[in-house]
Order: sequence, then structure tokens, then C-alpha cells
Amino acid sequence: MQKPVALITGASRSIGRGIADQLAHLKFDIVIDDVFEEKQVQHTIDLIRKNGVDVLYIRADISKSHERQTIIDQIKNKFGRLDILVNNAGVAPSQRLDILEATEESYDRVMNINLKGPYFLTQLAANWMIEQKKQYNERQYYIVNLASISSYTSSPARGEYCLSKAGISMMTKLYADRLAEFGILVYEIRPGVIATDMTKVVKDKYDRLIHEEGLLPIKRWGESEDVGKAVAAIALGFLPYSTGQVINVDGGFHIQRL
Repeated sequence: MQKPVALITGASRSIGRGIADQLAHLKFDIVIDDVFEEKQVQHTIDLIRKNGVDVLYIRADISKSHERQTIIDQIKNKFGRLDILVNNAGVAPSQRLDILEATEESYDRVMNINLKGPYFLTQLAANWMIEQKKQYNERQYYIVNLASISSYTSSPARGEYCLSKAGISMMTKLYADRLAEFGILVYEIRPGVIATDMTKVVKDKYDRLIHEEGLLPIKRWGESEDVGKAVAAIALGFLPYSTGQVINVDGGFHIQRL
């Protein structure tokens, strides 16, 4: 129980792996949750362990109640503490459909994974953090939610995704408000156009928008490391008076320009 412990959902690749790597550099022991078999995640586990930290991989679907409880139970058994929860796991619609044609099946899948899962996993983690705070008042506990520029940017071909991320933004405010009395700080990271498995299907489109049409003031794709560094700043305690804060990691996309 000497090292702080971080749980990052969906951390087998892309943004989640970038966050896990940055926190491992800070000597957090790392818990990776994802839905893949462990052998498919071994590369990420090995990468994180090179930082000299312990890594626990838990295969669990955060959209399912009993599997969320399993995540917390396994962390208690292995480490006995949890210092930071990063709600990163999320999916895009399996098929991009206009909101006039979108299906309830797609809506339920996206909302259950992207919003319902984090909402109730945070409930479990927060209650445990409150218990820990009573015993270890000197420790600082954090919850970090990964939203998106889609929290406020319309994409009618993936409406369920936009709704789920807008929900994450409100969830951040709710938990920040409720947990402040316990000294547990809650933040929202709002990534923009980040190079991930999710965005590679639209690479040509965004290459053009970024480099030719001026979509971003900072004219490059974001990298997983950019998001990881934002989470690291939180974990280092650099924002102690900013609970509920939104941190844009978007190359300046959020700036309204003429």
C-alpha cells in the first residue's frame, strides 16, 4: 500500500494507454480495465511495467453492474487502495447513422458503456474513497472523466455519442459538487481530434480540416500523450482549487474564431 493506485478504464490502447503510461511515470501502480482477453493486452501491460510499477489487468464490461463491482473488489484484494479513477472507456456507434435513422439498439449500447457505466463505477469508487479518506486523511483522491468536444459539438451522424459525452460533462459537475465536502476532486478532460483507433476511419477528412482548412489553431492531430499529460497534472496536485473544471485538450478547437 505504499504507492498510490490508479484505475483507468479502457486503457488497453489509445488514450487510455497514454494516460496509464503517464501515471506510471509518476509511480502510480496501475489497474487497467478493458473487455479484451489478457493476452491481447499484454503489450500494454509490459509497456506500463517498464516504469517499475505493478500492473493489474481486469477484464470487465463497465456497462454491467456485477462486473463494475468485480473491478472494485479486485482492486481492494490486490492493492487495498484506490487514489484516482479515470473514466476513459467509451465506444462510438458501430455504424454512423443520421439521427433520423438511428436505432435504439445503438443508442442503448453507446449510452450504457459511455455514460451509465462511468456513472455507477464512479459511485462505487467514490464511496470507497470516502471510506479511505476517513482513515488516511492526508491522501488526495481524484476522479477524472474523459468527455469530448462532442459534449458541445453537433455530429448528427453519431447523435448517441454526442449525448453520452454531454452526459459525462454534467456527471462531472454533479460528482464534483457532491464529493467536495470529502476533499475528493473531480475533473473533466475534453479531448479534441486525437489520433486513436476510433478516429483512424476519418483520418483523411481530419487531415484536410486541420492542415488545409484551419480547423485548429494548433495545426496537428492530438496524441494520447497529450491527454495523459493533462491527467498527470491533476494527479500531481497542480489544480487543488479547481474541482469540476473542464480541461480542453483540443488544439484550441474550443476557441470561437472569426
